[in-house]
Amino acid sequence: MYFAAISVARGFLFLTLLLAWIAGNKASALLFSETEANLNRKARKLITWAVFLSISCAGVLAGIIWLMAVTDSVFWRDRLLIPPVLIVPMLMIWLGASPRLRRIRQATMRKTDSPLDVRLLSRASQPALIAPYQFVALGSFTGIYWTFTTTIPFDVMNGAIPLVLLLIAGMILWLTHLNRSSRVSLTGTKPVNRPLMRFLHRMTVLAIVLAIGSIPFYSALQASKLPENISMTEGPVDNGTGTLLAHNHHSGSVTAAAEPVKEISVDSLTGPADGKADVSFTLTAEKKTIQLASGRTVEAWTYNSQVPGPELRFKKGQLVEVKLINKDIEEGVTLHWHGLDVPNAEDGVAGATQNAVMPGETYTYRFVANQVGTFWYHSHQDSQEAVEKGLFGPLVVEPEDGMPLHTKDITVMTHIWDHRGVAIGDNEGIQHVKIAPGTPVRLRLINTDDWVRQSYTLLGASFKVAAIDGTELHEPQDLNNIRLDLITGGRYDATFTMPNTTVTLNVGLGGKLGIVMSPDGQGDLPKHAANMPVFDPTHYGTPAATQFDANSHFDREFTMVLDNQLGFFNGKFALNYTINGKVFPDTPMFMVREGELVKTTIINRGAVEHPMHLHGHHMLVLSRNGEAVDGSPWWTDTLDTAPGEVYEVAFAADNPGLWMDHCHNLAHAAAGMTMHLMYEGITSPYTVGTATHNHPE
Repeated sequence: MYFAAISVARGFLFLTLLLAWIAGNKASALLFSETEANLNRKARKLITWAVFLSISCAGVLAGIIWLMAVTDSVFWRDRLLIPPVLIVPMLMIWLGASPRLRRIRQATMRKTDSPLDVRLLSRASQPALIAPYQFVALGSFTGIYWTFTTTIPFDVMNGAIPLVLLLIAGMILWLTHLNRSSRVSLTGTKPVNRPLMRFLHRMTVLAIVLAIGSIPFYSALQASKLPENISMTEGPVDNGTGTLLAHNHHSGSVTAAAEPVKEISVDSLTGPADGKADVSFTLTAEKKTIQLASGRTVEAWTYNSQVPGPELRFKKGQLVEVKLINKDIEEGVTLHWHGLDVPNAEDGVAGATQNAVMPGETYTYRFVANQVGTFWYHSHQDSQEAVEKGLFGPLVVEPEDGMPLHTKDITVMTHIWDHRGVAIGDNEGIQHVKIAPGTPVRLRLINTDDWVRQSYTLLGASFKVAAIDGTELHEPQDLNNIRLDLITGGRYDATFTMPNTTVTLNVGLGGKLGIVMSPDGQGDLPKHAANMPVFDPTHYGTPAATQFDANSHFDREFTMVLDNQLGFFNGKFALNYTINGKVFPDTPMFMVREGELVKTTIINRGAVEHPMHLHGHHMLVLSRNGEAVDGSPWWTDTLDTAPGEVYEVAFAADNPGLWMDHCHNLAHAAAGMTMHLMYEGITSPYTVGTATHNHPE
């Protein structure tokens, strides 16, 4: 509803701008009518244009009222700037221009072919008749600008400067028409109608305005370029509702705190350095030409010469050691354990917790797996390109006593190769799996695709969503004819007991990709209805005790507002994806102290969805759009927030470090939609920037 309402308001603003531009030109040309009959007809049409403009402006107001009716004030309070800049000029049309047009019509009722006298010429050139139409165009243009630039928290200057420019432009227009009207009244003759000269004059004015405007435009463009070298620990600090925390910036500046705090480098926040690992892996990153199961070849970046990379599987409590070797990826690589809450130094983020591993270099990660569930790993160096080209793989942590015997465990990792259609792993078609009736089956669904909402439909058996983002749900109920949708980085575990008939997993809505499971390994993938309801965890399962809930006392509360804003990022002008009105490196850094209980309200005012991924922690979802989560506790590390949605989430600050918190639509993260969760007293020796090898997004 939010997106529809804001789209209605924006659509009518564009329509109003177009109509007002045409009507304003017609009003300005009224003076050049050749005869009374011609003037009468044009005056009548301008009144009709006023009706069209009123309807279009009413559409804008209806969109804003609709927005106010279906959303919280955070979604519309800055939009309240728009009605005055439309209502005032429309009142000027109906109270000033329209009566003058009616008097002109009365004075030309004979509709003769007589030339216009000085009285009619003077009436047709009055600024009170012409300027209001043009003011509507200026107002709608200003409204369009505001809808694409204002954010929450509201920047007063961003609202005031366009308003001042609007007033100045309106004054210039009024004085221009007044000067022309005065000349007509004094001389008794109308100006020569020279459309080409008027056009050239307007183009000259436009060129001058653009030339003057290019100075701040160019300055802002240059200022937006990412620095050559910057520490991830720098940037604006947000302490939320809690006490002021000490923070030692890389530059040496220190924010004050109530008491001295010991500095801790992320380098010291490692997994166990000593002792023989229970399980060891070696992953070699290199470029390879890979042949998919369909026979199609792709130029990929691989771990161990395969796509996806090999599945890493181990048990909870085991000490894991992974050696990363970069053979020839010039851009550099790392290993980030998506959803696995490892110690900070093992998180694998270039420029934050380590340097990128360049060709010929190695890096070893060591950590104890303290969670059970479905996760995945990928490079967090140039991650948008790295994941797209194949530097990722599945990761499964089993219970300490292992998976139940006779369970069929299937990992379903979806990815789009070379922008040419989705695949399950390296398979772009239908897979057949032979499963004996009565076998417990667990499907581990992982969506790796950037900015793709992937759909999974299980047909032929009742099933349960057993886990979300690696955390088991409490007493999940059976589901039928429900579609499972996952945004980038998200995971669902779906479980069922194999019947003596065929069960199918459709991926996407085309009926051409999926898994057919049957007792004999045969069968077809049926088509299914695209309008199936989508699984919603809000009320699924039954409640269970958690260490905190919505009624707990929170030591610190934050608000994260996701939005779009026309602006600059790294030397480019674009529709940016912002967090609290900013893009990296100016996004806020949420400061916490170890042991605190933290609540965050996430609000998406933007036009697209954002899967927000918090490293090193799992968030408990407390509410969605004002509805309390009253089913199973819903823990997540990658929360899909659609336009207009409001989530309340909470987590325990129990994993000290410098943690990224970013949109896992990696194109958005690469465009600046990233921020950090920073623990008090944490420092980092690593830097990012154009002069470094470290580019985490």
